[in-house]
Amino acid sequence: MCGIAGYISMDNSFSKEQLGKALSAIEHRGPDAEGMYFSPDGKIGLGHRRLSILDLSSGANQPMFSANGRYCIVFNGEIYNFGELKNRLADKGLSLKTTSDTEVLLELFVQYGPSIFAMMNGMFAFIIYDTQEKVITICRDHIGIKPLFIYQDATTIVFASELKAIKSLLGKKLSVNKAAVPYFLHLGFIPQPLTIYNNTTKFPSAHYTQICMKDTPQNSLSFEVVKFWKPESLLANHKISNEPAAKIQLNNLLTDAVQKQLISDVPIGTFLSGGVDSSLVTAIAAKISGADKIKTFSIAIDEGQFNESKYAAQVAAHLNTDHHEFKVKEKEVIELVDKLIPAYDEPFADSSAFPTMMVSRLARQHVTVALTGDGGDELFHGYGMYQWAKRLAEPQWQLLKGPLFNASRLLNSKYQRIGNMFGYGDKQHIITHIFSQEQYFFREQELTALLVGTNFNFDEINSLPPEADHLSEAERQSYWDLNHYLKDDLLTKVDRASMQYSLEARVPLLDYRLVEFALELDEKLKNNNGTMKYLLKEVLFDYVPKELFNRPKWGFSIPLARWLKTDLKFLLDKYTSEAVIGKYNIVNYHVVNRLREKYLSGTGYLYNRLWLIIVLHWWLDENNNQNA
Repeated sequence: MCGIAGYISMDNSFSKEQLGKALSAIEHRGPDAEGMYFSPDGKIGLGHRRLSILDLSSGANQPMFSANGRYCIVFNGEIYNFGELKNRLADKGLSLKTTSDTEVLLELFVQYGPSIFAMMNGMFAFIIYDTQEKVITICRDHIGIKPLFIYQDATTIVFASELKAIKSLLGKKLSVNKAAVPYFLHLGFIPQPLTIYNNTTKFPSAHYTQICMKDTPQNSLSFEVVKFWKPESLLANHKISNEPAAKIQLNNLLTDAVQKQLISDVPIGTFLSGGVDSSLVTAIAAKISGADKIKTFSIAIDEGQFNESKYAAQVAAHLNTDHHEFKVKEKEVIELVDKLIPAYDEPFADSSAFPTMMVSRLARQHVTVALTGDGGDELFHGYGMYQWAKRLAEPQWQLLKGPLFNASRLLNSKYQRIGNMFGYGDKQHIITHIFSQEQYFFREQELTALLVGTNFNFDEINSLPPEADHLSEAERQSYWDLNHYLKDDLLTKVDRASMQYSLEARVPLLDYRLVEFALELDEKLKNNNGTMKYLLKEVLFDYVPKELFNRPKWGFSIPLARWLKTDLKFLLDKYTSEAVIGKYNIVNYHVVNRLREKYLSGTGYLYNRLWLIIVLHWWLDENNNQNA
């Protein structure tokens, strides 16, 4: 795992020192080595920070050149099937100098070009420069596990693993993208391709581009992206419906995915929350590891409602892992709050980032790589919002939605929160509405009153490919999650939280073959008579007793609703104040103040709406964007 940064500059506007500073900004992603390459004409700079995982020798450092000396790569990620792909090189009679996946990727590209991308099983973002033909190739993995940001104007392209490196290179040239704000307030994250900065995007997952410098006029630097993996093509029909056969196939895929992701030249373990997904990943890892006990990690926060560590301990005991339970005080988690803005670079409202940072920091004391259980809920229908999608599509609820919403306004906080699900206008925007209300964020109608002079339209973010037209409402919701919530919230959360402490997080459930399997799986094997993640659980119960999971689902949470009235009330007071709100004039202070008064008077579910306001203005203040 690593960090990359670099540029294409037609007017030679960057220096070696500037790229060095940008790499220093992401040193946490790769504390083990640093390297840079600059083209003779000064128009191209490639930088790399290395976290050594495979082949710890200096020979595997980057930038790395191909055997023929023509191609140069900077690469962030892992190619899990590099051992198998290496055989293609052996057939060509090519001997490798290292045992790294980077060299395999580079030499495969030399032989096969972009056609190799779809065959790579891994998480990756990389840049390859053909020094002879002066062609830059940029690529990001199938699912979007590894980040890649791109700034572009007529004469410049800047890329990096994190926005802070781009900001280091461009400084005040970056301006706030107000068009991203409504998405953040509605979803809690900024979805691809948007970022908080103008002219800066998240490079799309499962895509690559090639920029030929020879053919590029001085003031027209641009590129088009090409999709190398098309999962939507699998939505045509559900081919996998035989339960016994599907269970065997799923177990085989899971086993192979975990086995591939256990390859490492440094210590490795798993995050174990005690939930279905992390328990399944850990169970398979424990079986593969055999006598060499797999290390497992969980945290116990001293707040009963949010402490699931006892369940993790029970699973660890059954699997006989080398379990590490970190007991932490609430104060220790709260002390991480000021790291949110620096770590995530743009407004990001998922408060589970804090316990994720905590477990990453503690796990890093023992391992350099950790496997996580991310992806199971989206692929196998583990969220309650999928039931809401089904419910709201029924004719009787559509007829009653207005009266139910209005009636809920007269009831207590609990019923108001539930009633918000019925408070939608445009049925075409039902997907993001359900998501936003499951998270207690702003409804579309609320945004109209809240935002000052900012127009927004959620048509595109709610659109799905034509191949999804025949899907059930629950499947449509989960497919949206796979493409947006998972990629731009959950995977972003884990990447920044883990890399903050130079820990590589791997996600076996998002092996692209497992994603393809889930997309072709009959919905009845995902939700079977109300049993969510049915087939995934059936596989799990062959490893761990079912009795250990007879409890309600609980996320990786913190008591934010309480903290905003106690330990973190200073954030509420500062960032919902008239002075700060008026300074940026993005939201209406009077609307925010009414929300604040209701929350402090007992309407508890409003805490996440206020957290959005806090994070947005906290980010603006920290980044000193006077032109916001």
